[in-house]
Amino acid sequence: MTKVPSRRGFLAASAGVTAALAGGGLLTGGSPAAAAVPAGDLSRLPGSCSSDPDPAHPKRQLRGVWIASVSNIDWPSAPGLSAAQQQAELVALLDAAVRMRMNAVYLQIRPAADALYDSRYEPWSQYLTGTQGQDPGYDPLAFAVAEAHKRNLELHAWMNPYRVSTQPDPNQLVPTHPARVHPDWCVEYGGELYYNPGVPAVLDFDVQVITDVASRYDIDGIHFDDYFYPYPVGTTDFPDDATFAAYGAGFPDKATWRRANVDKLVSTLQRELRAVKPWMKWGISPFGIWRNQATDPLGSATNGLQSYDALSADTRGWVQKGWLDYVAPQLYWNIGFPPAAYDVLVDWWSKAVDGTGTQLLIGQTISKIGISNPPAWLDPNEMPNHLILDRKYPEVAGDIYFNITKLLTDPLGFQTRLITDLYEYPALVPEMPRHPGPAPDRTALTEARPSAAGTRLQWLNLRRPHGVEAAYYAVYRFDGHPPLSACDFADAKNLLGTVRAVSGLFNGWTDASAVAGNQYTYHVTAVDRLHHESEASNPQVVG
Repeated sequence: MTKVPSRRGFLAASAGVTAALAGGGLLTGGSPAAAAVPAGDLSRLPGSCSSDPDPAHPKRQLRGVWIASVSNIDWPSAPGLSAAQQQAELVALLDAAVRMRMNAVYLQIRPAADALYDSRYEPWSQYLTGTQGQDPGYDPLAFAVAEAHKRNLELHAWMNPYRVSTQPDPNQLVPTHPARVHPDWCVEYGGELYYNPGVPAVLDFDVQVITDVASRYDIDGIHFDDYFYPYPVGTTDFPDDATFAAYGAGFPDKATWRRANVDKLVSTLQRELRAVKPWMKWGISPFGIWRNQATDPLGSATNGLQSYDALSADTRGWVQKGWLDYVAPQLYWNIGFPPAAYDVLVDWWSKAVDGTGTQLLIGQTISKIGISNPPAWLDPNEMPNHLILDRKYPEVAGDIYFNITKLLTDPLGFQTRLITDLYEYPALVPEMPRHPGPAPDRTALTEARPSAAGTRLQWLNLRRPHGVEAAYYAVYRFDGHPPLSACDFADAKNLLGTVRAVSGLFNGWTDASAVAGNQYTYHVTAVDRLHHESEASNPQVVG
């Protein structure tokens, strides 16, 4: 059992451990192989293990959920709730994400040219108070970021670039709405209002709005879904002939010009967001089919709507040109579905991202679980089989689920299956291929002692200016005091969880699952904002 030192002795012991680690070359960036560290005192870098010891439970896996605000799908559950009620609902959703061992949430903050945050450009969303432009009494995005990070969840700001309103009358917008101030930006189509992607001022405005959010909030990423040019409504074309006549010079046809408009938005945001915050993620979750093979030999063996043609979204091109950090195609079909089989499309997208540096996530639909058409979704194993199939593709880094409200109903037991099997252990967010960088220095585990609540751990907090700052810490526990290898730290079953970094000299956490009288060995690693993981700390043995 570890002796608990006095405060003065604690600080001295901490300094001694830190000096010992620095002497081994590990706090100054020295090579682990060259470090003079006593045998058994240091495990090698966790990522140096060649493969997951248990492929069924990878230690690195993005696990995300979409939280939709449009039409009050997920949050807030209804317009007009008090600030306290809205906050309580969001906290409950974030707590649920933690229970399901998720590590990322994608919160819709600009559903329709409005704002679930304090915007200087667009009005407060009607989905908050029931009245567009009415201040909800707090900043929902600031609150969401703080609460998500408290639980060590990534918070991605999900924004719609072109939708203005789900109804067609501009006069129902507040008088100061940009679409009313600039009516030439706005187009009615299919009973809804849209910003016209072909108007150059719309692109400039979109970039201004989005980079404003990126610069002012401590978000982990900017996220788009599948809405670019609107989904076709019957045989009626999107009414932009006049815009094409005004701005389409040099393009062979309207289709090419439309794709160029969306391309410019995507590529401009890639450049501008990187300038604002180099570490922030930029990704899109497009419709699952780029083009069908019958149309284009580079396409997938499918027979469905093509995002390249119908939405003017060259999703494969964005990946190939390096304009995205990740792509998360919405593969909302069952395995073996003849027009668009899940298995066919996972294979196609894996090949599409291979060698590009773009991370592949898979958008999964919870809404189809339990429906009878097609009958495959009546099988409780259909969705689990999606995740099992994904593991065969090293390019697939994880999944995002639409949507959290439906997931929490536990359709055909899928939420239960996640918690008890598929996501039985915690997982770290994968590193981003487009964001390489050094890991934080190795920390020092200074205390491990039994308490009434479990084993209390404490370690040195790694803050700037001393190298890469730790955003959070990963805590590992091993039964007994075994000799450890790199693969022990790559095994998800040994990862207890993660703890967000706090201000001050020390970070701490209590292992509430520790059984009194059992012997455990603990280690801690430091992880930065982009999930680069340090060497393991010195061990502490309890029991």
